[in-house]
Amino acid sequence: MSDIIKLLPDSVANQIAAGEVVQRPASAVKELMENAIDAGADEIKLIIKDAGRTLIQVIDNGCGMSATDARLSFERHATSKISQASDLFAIRTMGFRGEALASIAAIAHVELKTKLHNEELGTQIIIEGSEVKKQEPCTCSNGSSISIKNLFFNVPARRNFLKSESTESFHIIEEFQRIALAHADKQFVMHQNDRLVFKLEKGNLKQRIVAIFGSAFNERIIPVEQDTQIINIRGFVGKPEFVKKGKCENYFFVNNRFIRHPYLNHALNAAYVDFIPAGTNPIYFVFFQIDPKLIDINIHPTKTEIKFQDEKTIYAILRSTVKQSLGKHLLIPTIDFETEASIQFDLHPENRPMIQPVIKVNHDYNPFETTTKRYPSYEKNQQTQTQYWEKLYADEKRQKAPELDLQTPTQTIKNSLEVEEAKQQNILLIQQKYIITSVQSGMLLIDFERALERIYFEEFSQQRSETPKSSQQLLFPQTYSCSTAESELMNDILPELIKLGFEINSLGNNTYVVNATPPEVINSDITDLLSGVLSKYKSNMMDVSIDKTKNIALSFSKKMSQQIKINYTQDELIYIIDRLFACGVPHHTPLGKKVFSIFQTQDIENILK
Repeated sequence: MSDIIKLLPDSVANQIAAGEVVQRPASAVKELMENAIDAGADEIKLIIKDAGRTLIQVIDNGCGMSATDARLSFERHATSKISQASDLFAIRTMGFRGEALASIAAIAHVELKTKLHNEELGTQIIIEGSEVKKQEPCTCSNGSSISIKNLFFNVPARRNFLKSESTESFHIIEEFQRIALAHADKQFVMHQNDRLVFKLEKGNLKQRIVAIFGSAFNERIIPVEQDTQIINIRGFVGKPEFVKKGKCENYFFVNNRFIRHPYLNHALNAAYVDFIPAGTNPIYFVFFQIDPKLIDINIHPTKTEIKFQDEKTIYAILRSTVKQSLGKHLLIPTIDFETEASIQFDLHPENRPMIQPVIKVNHDYNPFETTTKRYPSYEKNQQTQTQYWEKLYADEKRQKAPELDLQTPTQTIKNSLEVEEAKQQNILLIQQKYIITSVQSGMLLIDFERALERIYFEEFSQQRSETPKSSQQLLFPQTYSCSTAESELMNDILPELIKLGFEINSLGNNTYVVNATPPEVINSDITDLLSGVLSKYKSNMMDVSIDKTKNIALSFSKKMSQQIKINYTQDELIYIIDRLFACGVPHHTPLGKKVFSIFQTQDIENILK
């Protein structure tokens, strides 16, 4: 049998590596900007066209490269950062694998112009699909300028899997923001489609946060600081009153490298546990400085995951540091043990108004009357509700209800949930979370929030293919401001929001004015609603099976279902139940969570034995 194992050509190996390193245009942006940082640049410009499909260009004033180094930089595993295995445990630079430029050159048209500061001429290199087309001297500025054109030109399957322009732009802006936050002492400029998106001047961390996320953050964050023998912590965390549901501005950096770390995220949230509502997340921008020997950053190709040698200790330090910072800024209530508790007496009772008891008498009350007298308004309400239920279940015989079959049509399900003798007073909303009512076979338990989520999802999904929904004009228009990255998503989903009944116009500078809303959200906090929708939309973008229109319906229905008001009338609860069982799939939420259960009478009796 002949030999079958062979070495792959470099061009093929580079394309395979590109699949790990360059997942989308934002990945290439990250690699190029990190190279500029490692080159010592303090002025970096990013130019984007068509969300990176047509052009990604990074210009820096770093040290530049010689002609030999420029050519070697496109070879696999060619790097100036490490020379032996032990160097992997002393890395403080951003890039070190030596795969980025080789991987990018394998799937794009690349042009590099670079010049050392003490040289008169620089070097120009043009590469297409790993093949060097030209290398020659050229005149150029000090530093480097690298352009990536036609990304994934020779991997059409990868190019076809890219998302919409606004989605890819969002990811590019996120990468830009992470690097800009980690290097507040450097100037960053970003242009997209010939439009200036960012111009961030050199400054400190707080100035950089405000420049990126808006002036409102000046009042929303407080500093954290702690030095220990193991790790040093610096940064800012959000005040408890500015927490959000879902994703918000969460940034961890280790030695100025952005990372994701669920365990440390849990530590930070634990510091807020007694002071923020369940299901919400605080804002944070936290920087760790630690000896590189105590971490492993070589566990993931994109270097966004990291392994600490002593995670439990760092968990405790972070949690304690954040709690201490909250306490220093008087955000956590404290008890003053030096003040003696005493009962305060008013020594001048003549200054107080005289309070006289008031006795109310019901002149209609008759203790010998056997039937309770009902007031007209209550009687009218009861009659209305009784007629509603009798009409809803008029065709159902009041005998033993059939067993619930989740595959049966919705009408059959509705008929199986007959409320005993239309006693609407048996419908209860418990802890603002569950609807409980009796049915002929036992008891019906509905998760209120999940029911609303299913209702809104089906109504919004249906609305997409119909004429725009009716709107409710706001007496006072409201403004909504967001970050630059969120503004890209907002512009993307704006036409869909208009179909749902919103009237929203852009005012520029990532600010929008809301003039009208769908009737369902007329009493909602518009800023919180839109912020929540964008947050859920960002989370759902990670699922390739969810398209844009479905994502909007999912995001909007989830956020709307969470805005539960305090009191619901019986009529409103009846209406919600009716809308739920009018849905095509009332049993589960859009993401598959159970909406309701029926407890048979025998099951209830067994529980109480």
